[in-house]
Amino acid sequence: MVFYFTTRCGNYTIYMGKDKYENEDLIKYGLPEDCWFHVDDLSSAHVYLRLKPGMTLDDIPEDCLTDCCSLVKANSIQGCKMSSVYIVYTRWKNLKKTSSMVDGQVGFHRPENVRRVKVEKNNPIVNSLNKTKKELYPDLAKEQQNRLREIQLEMKEKRKAEEKQKKLDDLEKARIKEERSYDRIMNENNMTSNTDIQATADATAAEEYEDDFF
Repeated sequence: MVFYFTTRCGNYTIYMGKDKYENEDLIKYGLPEDCWFHVDDLSSAHVYLRLKPGMTLDDIPEDCLTDCCSLVKANSIQGCKMSSVYIVYTRWKNLKKTSSMVDGQVGFHRPENVRRVKVEKNNPIVNSLNKTKKELYPDLAKEQQNRLREIQLEMKEKRKAEEKQKKLDDLEKARIKEERSYDRIMNENNMTSNTDIQATADATAAEEYEDDFF
């Protein structure tokens, strides 16, 4: 079972597992758009924020960040009793899981990409989020497969569009080059010199004289 919440702004979904065993599935079957939150140095729920495609950690709205931090603090046995705690957060894809780790434990591929923020107890925010709470039983593996397939198709379409645009750009460059080419402008086959003009005029005059004479 997974608990789902809607941020106060109404634009994002927050979710977390019921226990450490479900946290393992969330760690394994997250999506590239997911951002992970946890109380630093304390046991807590694993809370995820589903970002919009293309968003970075810098793009997370301040109120959404506060929502996630407040929720993860409230779902820490020790942290919920403290006036303030530090929360760490990073992209799901930065989570690192090894065989030696116990259930719910994670590391990071790049620790420098983990951020840390202090949050105060904020019951009104938590109460507001709990009003949107839903208990669902999603097929996390299938959701991940579907999303990865969508991303592959998007990348394929993007490559096709880029290749098409490159061909059009190449054709346009070739056209401009042809227009500016001196070989085309100065092609002797397409030009008539003054000598040719004079010779043609003399020959025509001679023919007209002969016609008049006879």
